[in-house]
Amino acid sequence: MENTQTSSDIPGGKHLLSTNDDYIAAFTALYRGDKPTFFTVAGPLPKIGRTDTALAATPNLTVILKCYAASGENTLHAHTTEDHVFIVLQGEVNFYGPNDEVRTFGPMHGVMLPAGSFYRFRASEGEPLVMLRIGCAAQEGGNMFARIGIDGKQMDGNSAENKHVEPVLSGLSFGPSRENA
Repeated sequence: MENTQTSSDIPGGKHLLSTNDDYIAAFTALYRGDKPTFFTVAGPLPKIGRTDTALAATPNLTVILKCYAASGENTLHAHTTEDHVFIVLQGEVNFYGPNDEVRTFGPMHGVMLPAGSFYRFRASEGEPLVMLRIGCAAQEGGNMFARIGIDGKQMDGNSAENKHVEPVLSGLSFGPSRENA
């Protein structure tokens, strides 16, 4: 099999994504057309806030490593044109539905959210929360970044409205080092 680009080969190393343009640039750099993309599930752990590391992408599918400092959370929202999955790799998470229903789970457990499902989550106290997020376009030509709040209005995932806090890195990482990849 042909050796293809890996996520750690992106110019500048791993991406800390904070704007839609950052996500688009990272996903574009990772897309290899009809060739496989090999990746390592690794990324920086924050002391404060969250980090998002793009691992692999096609125009219809994205893989992101999401790392949250203890107590990290977001606001009730839905992705209108994307089905997605979260799989906990480290820590514990509390997922909430629109009626405050809650489900708590830890490593090797996950949730699949069809497009339009309202949810929010909060990292439990203790160790950082690390989740693998896999998203897939639920409709042809849809904006994979389309997100709405419970009020039906567009909401940027990196906004204060979504409880976004600029990350401060801890100096620690999740996963194997790039040298071992």
